[in-house]
Amino acid sequence: MFERELEATLCIVKEAMKNIMNYYTHGFHTEIKSDNSPVTEADKTTDKMIREYLSKLFPKYAFLTEESEDDKSRLDNDYVFIVDPLDGTKDFVHKDDEFTCNVGLSYKHEAVMGVVGIPAKNEIYYAVKGNGAYKIDKNGNITRIHVSNKTSDLTCLTSVFHLSQVEIDLIEKHKDKITHVSKRGSSIKACDIAEGTAELTYRLSDGTKEWDTCAFQIIVEEAGGYVLKLDGTPIRYNREDVYNRGGYIVINNKENILL
Repeated sequence: MFERELEATLCIVKEAMKNIMNYYTHGFHTEIKSDNSPVTEADKTTDKMIREYLSKLFPKYAFLTEESEDDKSRLDNDYVFIVDPLDGTKDFVHKDDEFTCNVGLSYKHEAVMGVVGIPAKNEIYYAVKGNGAYKIDKNGNITRIHVSNKTSDLTCLTSVFHLSQVEIDLIEKHKDKITHVSKRGSSIKACDIAEGTAELTYRLSDGTKEWDTCAFQIIVEEAGGYVLKLDGTPIRYNREDVYNRGGYIVINNKENILL
């Protein structure tokens, strides 16, 4: 299931990455939204091109995207594309290369397909439920990826712009197991964990929304890892309240739920 959706999503994410890099290279205008977060022309035009492309191929599917008005009729639809056209806009504005393009698919509230593109590296991570997780490198080579099996000497990834004191305190509390800490932007943290180059990341605030996590959740899960709310359950999708209240943890192994 969902192979047709994956093929289409991979196609449009590749085009979206080119659009994003065109703005990144040649310049863009930045605005501040009502929630005090930045938005650029790259966010808006990429959102539009993804939505238009996928809606033509899947006219009966609903959409939840960061840069489009939320049509609550999606709540009555089993199939919802959940899109963050430019995840890590602050990283994009600061020119640190740590931003992604995220397109996920929710079926009956579960993340079942996800594509995360890293435009500055020309790399793509993707997964479909039941089929494993994969990476396409800049040369077009496809490799299957898997989380590491480490339960000690762990690498914890923290946000470049959103690291909280609660997260700092947790890392310090578990420094016997967390021996390496590194900053990574956007959904790259989760992709690194899926690929086995790090073991965990915390986001213990209400700040993220469904489009921040849907695409990478299925990639992490198909790579053998977990994206969990603090009560130990997976994040569900196509909710009326799109905020990931209380935050979440991404881990390679349940032994590493260090709270």
